[in-house]
Amino acid sequence: MSAFPPPPPLHQSATPLLHDFLEHSAKRLPDKIALVVKGVRVTYAELDRRANALAHALIESGVERGDRVVVFADNTIETVVSFWGVMKANAIVSVINPLTKHDKLTYYLNDCRAKVMITDMHLASVFNESTPHAEHLKRVIISGQLDPAKLSAVKNAEGWDAALARGEKAAKAGPPPRRNIDIDLAAIIYTSGSTGDPKGVMLTHRNMVTAGTSISTYLEMVENDVVLGILPLAFDYGLYQLIMTFRVGGRLVLERSFAFPAQVLKVMSEEKVTGFPGVPTIYAILAEMKNLADFDLSSITYVTNTAAALPVKHITMLRELFPKARVYSMYGLTECKRCTYLPYQDIDRKPTSVGIAIPNTELWIVDENGKPVPPNTVGQLVIRGATVMKGYWEKPEATAAKLKPGPVPGEQVLWTGDFCRLDDEGYLYFVGRMDDIIKSRGEKVAPKEVETAIMNIKGVKEAAVIGVPDEILGQAVKAFVVLEQGVTFTEKDISKECQKRLENFMVPKHVVFVPELPKTTTGKIKKTGLS
Repeated sequence: MSAFPPPPPLHQSATPLLHDFLEHSAKRLPDKIALVVKGVRVTYAELDRRANALAHALIESGVERGDRVVVFADNTIETVVSFWGVMKANAIVSVINPLTKHDKLTYYLNDCRAKVMITDMHLASVFNESTPHAEHLKRVIISGQLDPAKLSAVKNAEGWDAALARGEKAAKAGPPPRRNIDIDLAAIIYTSGSTGDPKGVMLTHRNMVTAGTSISTYLEMVENDVVLGILPLAFDYGLYQLIMTFRVGGRLVLERSFAFPAQVLKVMSEEKVTGFPGVPTIYAILAEMKNLADFDLSSITYVTNTAAALPVKHITMLRELFPKARVYSMYGLTECKRCTYLPYQDIDRKPTSVGIAIPNTELWIVDENGKPVPPNTVGQLVIRGATVMKGYWEKPEATAAKLKPGPVPGEQVLWTGDFCRLDDEGYLYFVGRMDDIIKSRGEKVAPKEVETAIMNIKGVKEAAVIGVPDEILGQAVKAFVVLEQGVTFTEKDISKECQKRLENFMVPKHVVFVPELPKTTTGKIKKTGLS
């Protein structure tokens, strides 16, 4: 039974909901190609029609306003249709990475009490193990060629085509009645859960509309943009490429990964991609490729990076590779999507900064007592604005640790848990995660600062720094270093270079050379795999 009161008389809300991005582009540009996946091209009108059909099918399956629908799938056309279709059904979507194992998938399904899961047949070995233990799950919609022999343990399985056909008749009259308002939840995005169980970040339509509008504005995105979607749609950085592209009426070229760089670069060249969102891991791969000249990448007009400032050598490489492109260094958290961006005009002047607050947000730095600190003082970053999450799904204690009273009575601001500092001009510099700080010789060492110093050594491809127990120091700084092909360094070489760049207490006591670093499914270095 729905927790909401009976619906009011239908009316056309003047306040935008997230799926208005799709609907407005479909009305304005019905025949324009919106999405390209493995050579298959889909128009805005067709995507909108399919999303409407899925929304009606979900409602016929018992999905009510505010129910949760999990989408456990790759970067596919079906995933894109599902994302929009769930919201058109007035429900809440949660996209789950297809590399997730069955025990964690079970956790997600039970944590948000998903009523429906949309998935793909090739993931049967995983969801077959999970669905019997998902006590709230009522239906599973499966794309791909159904194999009944593999679905014996799955409750109420239905093929994707059958689901769309079931909702097609109602979809001819348009989307389902619009029940949500902008403060209703649009999505739950799960954090990686490096410590403890993953937490579901609750994002309202207002959160996501504000973030998508703000970011696409400062990126100067336009209708003619062709954006590469190479990161998982389960990852908010990947998901927002879909949201922002559809907002401006551009074209999204969706790929599953960067595992085969030459293949992706070929697609980028053929599709005349203009927007290239990446992460440091992708740029490190590009830096080592010897055949980049074989691909025409002259159409690229902007390149983005998030998490932390780009290493200076990556900035140089990207400027050389994409001489006409605007290069943006950005920083954010799932809990507010994006905190800052460095205007591309400033990247040479302040290459180690992550910039200024994104439009329509504010930020400041506080000490341990919550008092604002002066410029060039390290403290915790606080974010204020409509992008700040509603909280963590059914985790009030974790929510209370992050959301605290703001300057206006009744409002809440986000205490990020990140150490940062502001310079005299108000530009932000990321120092490190508060729970990541190494305490050595009585001093606080930010791993990110050491990693940046090592990354700027010519011949270093990647670096990760952790603290390890030490009888004398308390914690010793330990660096794991991946070298570029053909480069030879000793531990002393790295130590000597670090001494030129860092204070003595920050110089790693231990340096270990490794062929590669463990990564998360989104390409971030996974430090829990290091010791």
